[in-house]
Amino acid sequence: MAKKENKGGYILSVVGNLSKARIKCLGEKQSILIKNSLEIISLNSTIDPNSSHLHISFSDVNCNVWAEHLEEGTIILKAADKLIGFLDENLIKKEKITNNKKVEIFIIPDSPWSARAIRMLRTLQVVYEIKVIRNDDDFKSLNKITNNSTFPQIFLNGEFIGGYSELTELHSSGKLNDY
Repeated sequence: MAKKENKGGYILSVVGNLSKARIKCLGEKQSILIKNSLEIISLNSTIDPNSSHLHISFSDVNCNVWAEHLEEGTIILKAADKLIGFLDENLIKKEKITNNKKVEIFIIPDSPWSARAIRMLRTLQVVYEIKVIRNDDDFKSLNKITNNSTFPQIFLNGEFIGGYSELTELHSSGKLNDY
């Protein structure tokens, strides 16, 4: 649809079911395939004519729930009705031209606070770069700069601002809109 319309936007909601779902966890190289009668709980995404970034949650007949990045190889069982919102192309170009500030977010895998911070930045359409701390050497290097041991650790234009709490304070004050 994004290719046909030649526009970017969002998948806002999906109602439906799947017979197979291929998902990939953040920071993992391998995806996993789940085969069952699966009910879509939610699916949100950014889309444009060249790519998509899909986040899905679904459950099986035993009420087991999975949530992660949706990958190619997922098959609809009966139907999947979707609600899509397209963005005005002029607004997108203007935002990309005027937004030259940089947000970096250092995370560790499986950190719920890191996931919440990323979700906030994505929801607010703040352009950001994720840097995953994978070992003690990475942690020690970052800790020398921030003297902080909690995650996420967020930098705005190279300046360490703190973590999730500080990010929410910036958002509440309206200052995050500058990024």
